Amino acid sequence: MSFAREQDGPLAAAAGPGEIAQEVRLRPKNLEEMIGQDRLRENLAVFILAARQRGEALDHVLFHGPPGLGKTSLAHVVANEMDVPIRVTSGPVIERPGDLAALLSNLQPDEVLFIDEIHRLSAAVEEILYPAMEDFQLDIMIGQGAGAQSVRLELPRFTLIGATTRAGLLTSPLRDRFGWSARLEYYPAADLQRILERSARVLGAELTPDAQSEIASRSRGTPRIANRLLRRVRDFADAKQGPGSPIDQVCARYALERLDVDDAGFDGLDRLLMMTLLEKFDGGPVGIETLSAAVGEDRGTLEDVVEPYLIHQGFLNRTPRGRVATRIAREYFGVPVRDPNGKQPKLL
Repeated sequence: MSFAREQDGPLAAAAGPGEIAQEVRLRPKNLEEMIGQDRLRENLAVFILAARQRGEALDHVLFHGPPGLGKTSLAHVVANEMDVPIRVTSGPVIERPGDLAALLSNLQPDEVLFIDEIHRLSAAVEEILYPAMEDFQLDIMIGQGAGAQSVRLELPRFTLIGATTRAGLLTSPLRDRFGWSARLEYYPAADLQRILERSARVLGAELTPDAQSEIASRSRGTPRIANRLLRRVRDFADAKQGPGSPIDQVCARYALERLDVDDAGFDGLDRLLMMTLLEKFDGGPVGIETLSAAVGEDRGTLEDVVEPYLIHQGFLNRTPRGRVATRIAREYFGVPVRDPNGKQPKLL
């Protein structure tokens, strides 16, 4: 099995097999090791404890939210806490109903099936999933034409964990079959600092508190980005001062500037989008297709990767007429409102 990973901001294109292996190494193994998302973790601990006490499989769970916040990590944590194996796949990989039927028929009792990007399942595949989730049964067709017969197979009880960055694209019948749906929120800087402290310890790097704060403040509230920036900052420190050198704030700031990540965590694409909106379109409103063509980037990347953090930080608004830059954005980038009467422009 395999699954596709979505882009998630700075340095996303740099993630190769070695990068993914290091990300796996930094993942928490259980709820005790996991940092942040306190209410979600507390509720999940209750559901897991209750299921284990009853000797049952955990109910189906849906995790949704921006990429890089720990949906995949949570799926592995659930499997570890339930002490059951986990099978990992993704929506785009399951192309035909037969692919899903093969997956389901080979599951072990209480096993966790994790489907990343579950919103990308086709309608035909979803139809197979409904009875499997609800009744733990699998309907398959044997034969063709007039002699075709529907056969129902019993499945072992299992736990389906779905993950999606676009919960709104899930159909109501699928969404309603999850016993619990939880949204992951962006992490505050304090939680990211604790994550960086743990990650540095796992990597064998020495990271000062000031360096932790510097990296955390530019990590877009996202642990995956924080860990990725930590590895790149460590590369700069090792190359400049020798392997195992302590990483202080000066070193961290130098590396982050070289990586083109500013104080707010914006990378080159973020700034390109905002400056295009502010300078070419006078702050908007402008349609997403026009904006996508202007910056030369795929619409899906802008909607799923770039815009959520800009909206969360109050730099961008989505309106029925299009994208609009906010006053905060104008102040941050220093772009005043154009005055059509030729008077001195000013920031609103």
